[in-house]
Amino acid sequence: MSNLLKELERIEKSGLADLKKVNDLKGFEKLRIEYLGRKSKLTEILRSIQSLPQKDRPAVGKRSNEVRTSLETGFTKTQSRIEQEFSLERAKDIDVTVPAARQHLGHIHPNTQMIWRIEDVFQLMGFEVFEPYDVDDDYHNFTSLNIPEGHPARDIWDTFWTEEGFMPITHTSSMQNRVLRKRKPPIRAVVIGHTFRNERTDPRHEHTLFQCEGIYVDKGITLSDMIGTLKTFFSKIFEKDVNVKVDPDYFPFVEPGNGMALSCTLCDQKGCRVCKYTGWLEILGCGMIHPYVLKEGGIDPDVYSGFAWGFGVDRLVMLRERIEDIRHFHSGDLRFIRQF
Repeated sequence: MSNLLKELERIEKSGLADLKKVNDLKGFEKLRIEYLGRKSKLTEILRSIQSLPQKDRPAVGKRSNEVRTSLETGFTKTQSRIEQEFSLERAKDIDVTVPAARQHLGHIHPNTQMIWRIEDVFQLMGFEVFEPYDVDDDYHNFTSLNIPEGHPARDIWDTFWTEEGFMPITHTSSMQNRVLRKRKPPIRAVVIGHTFRNERTDPRHEHTLFQCEGIYVDKGITLSDMIGTLKTFFSKIFEKDVNVKVDPDYFPFVEPGNGMALSCTLCDQKGCRVCKYTGWLEILGCGMIHPYVLKEGGIDPDVYSGFAWGFGVDRLVMLRERIEDIRHFHSGDLRFIRQF
């Protein structure tokens, strides 16, 4: 046993002395393998402890662990010293007065660019901007919008549910009740955020998309106000006078309900696969806010009226930038993003 203890003493002294001499990472790694590697003398001693007499094992085991700890501490300090010296040496060759080389830091996603533009236009028109919750409860996503449990319209927004009864929002209309309760008429607000749906994807439809919800509530508001507001907005977005078409449609939270289409800018109304060769691209659902929704929001429907709408930001980018397939937006293809 005395020979092993002497050998351990020699290993510790020799290792610590050699560490003081090493000045580069290559030499450091060589020493680390020599003193702490799988084939090192210290490792051999540690492996042989089980073969020692029972009475000798505690002393040899204790001393072996002390030597390993001492060497590991020494190696850690030496590595830090070498790396610091290396950094200081490299810093001598760096001229901090040289202008930095221009680097490519990426692109702002076209959806983000459009969201910023939408916010700017609506704020200039007197609207306040809100953000929705990505995950919300049944009341705000459905019930407050005149879609009670068991209502057949819920099938339109087939979605996922958590065990606690929450869901990823199917439309930014989920914020409508909160906005109505937080503000007093006149209310002008837009809500822009992600929505999630069970959709079969194709060039015009995606399961995840950005949506812009808008509401306008005041005394004496009519459908003409809605059409004029939206036509003005889209003309600002496209920087030219756009054609709009309004048709009857059904949405539980508006009455009457309408669908609005814009002239297809991809084909200049000549017809293409994106607009299904009609010359029109459905852009949003809209209509006069249902009295039930106003009442749930704390607004007296006998005194106030208003309109609401919701459109896909992705669809708007497609029209403005002449993009043929909505699936490009979430493809992660840098060749697509770099065009913007």
